[in-house]
Amino acid sequence: MTLKQLAATKKITSFHPPQRTLMGPGPTEIHPRVLTTMSQPAIGYLDPVFVEMMEELKALLRYVYQTDNALTFPVSGPGSVGMEYCFVNMVAPGDKVIVCRNGVFGGRMLENVERCGGTAVVVDDEWGKPVDPQKVEDAFRAHPDAKILAFVHAETSTGAQSDAKALAHVAHKHGALVIVDAVTSLGGTPVLVDEWKIDAIYSASQKCLSCTPGLAPVSFSERVVERVKQRKDKIHSWFMDMNLLSSYWGATNRTYHHTAPTNSLFALHEALLLIKEEGLENCWARHRRHHLALKAGLEAMGLRFLVEEKYQLPQMNAVLCPAGVDEELVRKTLLNEFSIEIGAGLGPLKGKIWRFGLMGYSCRPDNVMLCLSALGSVLMDMGLAIKVGEAEAAAHQAYATLHAADALHARKKVANA
Repeated sequence: MTLKQLAATKKITSFHPPQRTLMGPGPTEIHPRVLTTMSQPAIGYLDPVFVEMMEELKALLRYVYQTDNALTFPVSGPGSVGMEYCFVNMVAPGDKVIVCRNGVFGGRMLENVERCGGTAVVVDDEWGKPVDPQKVEDAFRAHPDAKILAFVHAETSTGAQSDAKALAHVAHKHGALVIVDAVTSLGGTPVLVDEWKIDAIYSASQKCLSCTPGLAPVSFSERVVERVKQRKDKIHSWFMDMNLLSSYWGATNRTYHHTAPTNSLFALHEALLLIKEEGLENCWARHRRHHLALKAGLEAMGLRFLVEEKYQLPQMNAVLCPAGVDEELVRKTLLNEFSIEIGAGLGPLKGKIWRFGLMGYSCRPDNVMLCLSALGSVLMDMGLAIKVGEAEAAAHQAYATLHAADALHARKKVANA
């Protein structure tokens, strides 16, 4: 369409997005405090006040990652840039990397290894299953020259969580470094970088951190920093060269690297502050609590989860679509009639599952109850044998049971004090 045709057919006005209830794989709803902070006046990226905020931001990220790593900061770009940042710095041409693939994002790790000139050894697990540590052990025994293990902690495409601590232990036993994708896990379930001895990890701002998309928090151990410094070849990306970017995010003698997205960084600072005020363990518990209520309601409708219970992510619930139901029509109806967004299946799971996100600010009881009520209405209209109110009642019962358990735990804690 030419400019003249555009001018003749449409009057362009200010864009105002509709109010949605975001319960898909991301982005999430954003807390009003974060939105307000993001709208503050812009300042220069080398302004002393901004530099001071950057130091606080790094400290808050260390808290959420549970690490003392000095090199912990947000890369300018989405989670995929955080992924590429890790691989482009750590994988030199010819390096052998064991890549675990149990969903979409393990496949993207594989793509990064190949683009960096590395040799990938793929450990496959069925979609919906966690990464099998024994398979990783076998891969290292078959490839003792492997230098890196890469895996997804929380696979967004399936809602399956792998045992990051066990997998990191296997890698270190064989003298390898570890790259972990924590895009969907950070802030929603425990991520303990120092305790688990994770070497490199990346996440994204728009999932459980409930910030605007476009930032990728990363953290690196000193082992990784030294490895990158000792590389004989140039890092194959100027923008993502750790040796250059660390000078910008360093504590002293900060040098210009790129124009940082200042207002997005204001927003991330506020989002992380909200987590600190809530308390990280309380944040994890909140995601767990609302997951159990949503799960109770969905199961009361007769729906089944893709992932075995002990591997289910609280913040990403993959549910099998019942036979004979048009899964796409359900999603479209929820969006058009109830303004609720849920996610579709990807790859081999396309058309077979729905993905219900309970992340960050979207992880609230009102969203759980609204989603159950709306979904039940849609499915009932499609002819499924669902009784009005049963799902909501099951969710309320789950909340009551959890509340009673919390109260009993609190009384025992006081008695033992």
